[in-house]
Amino acid sequence: MKPPITVSSSTASRNALVLIATVAGGYALYWLRDILTPLAMAIFLLIMIDGIKRWVSERTPLTERWAGIAALALVGIGFFASIYIIVNGAAGFFSEASGVSRNIGPRLDQIILDGAALLRLENPPTAGELIASIDIRSYLAQLAFQAQGIASGAFFVLVYLGFLLASQIGFRRKIVGMFPSRDSRNEALEVFQRVRGGVEGYLWVQTVTGAMICVAAWILMRAVGLQNAEFWTFVIFIVGFIPVLGGAVAGLAPPLFALVQFPTYWPALILLIGLQTILFIVGNMIQPRMQGDNQNIDPVVVLLSLALWGKMWGVVGMFLSTPLAVMAMAILAEFKGSQWM
Repeated sequence: MKPPITVSSSTASRNALVLIATVAGGYALYWLRDILTPLAMAIFLLIMIDGIKRWVSERTPLTERWAGIAALALVGIGFFASIYIIVNGAAGFFSEASGVSRNIGPRLDQIILDGAALLRLENPPTAGELIASIDIRSYLAQLAFQAQGIASGAFFVLVYLGFLLASQIGFRRKIVGMFPSRDSRNEALEVFQRVRGGVEGYLWVQTVTGAMICVAAWILMRAVGLQNAEFWTFVIFIVGFIPVLGGAVAGLAPPLFALVQFPTYWPALILLIGLQTILFIVGNMIQPRMQGDNQNIDPVVVLLSLALWGKMWGVVGMFLSTPLAVMAMAILAEFKGSQWM
């Protein structure tokens, strides 16, 4: 009979301590989410600005200071342009010129009738009856609350970003104070460089592949005649930074809108097949080759990170799930006890 496997008390205590610390840390992240999510987003934007600054300074005769100003201006223009595109595109959906507000009711009734006939259902409800059974007031209240949260969150992101940019001046002095030894300081800088390189690599890959998807999707939507094609192109680019769920939104939202816009189902079917083909080719053939060893992340880790951070921090957590996973892997790789992860 084989002797039972024994575990030393020190190992068991250490594992229990790690488990307790992990649970406590996760609860703290959830409890402080209103404070930490704007800070995490500001750090993400800071890394983006720093990467653009170094890219501009390496390829132009601008000094480091002017390159930083140019990078900050580019990010600021992109931020406010994003808000304009979203507001203008959303308002264009239900304008009289688009015809959506005039045709959405009859078109939904026709879709319900066709679906009921396909499933052999008798006396299907109308779109008005379905809408009347929904508590629209509560949904509108939730939507207003979410919009207020987004506005306040964006304000705090800008505040945090301003303080982070100002604190960059004394960053080297703070590093020297935290790590007096040259060896420990160099090791800390190596970890920082690895984290920054991983996040910048993720941004680069997602931006390039997102641009590829957007160009092909815009051509397809224009060819079909979908209204607000530019707005949908921008939405596809933004949601592309959310793993898994972003691809689902990008592949399904335009075809669903096409069901309401067009009197037949063929444009929606063409968009569905075309967008899914584009997403499959880029996501399974081009993107893995561009990532290479830069983001050696298992797909299971991506899904777990998406679920974990989405549960704790909502949409912001989903958006930052992969960069946070890259940062965690870079930090864990520095400790022998966690290198297996």
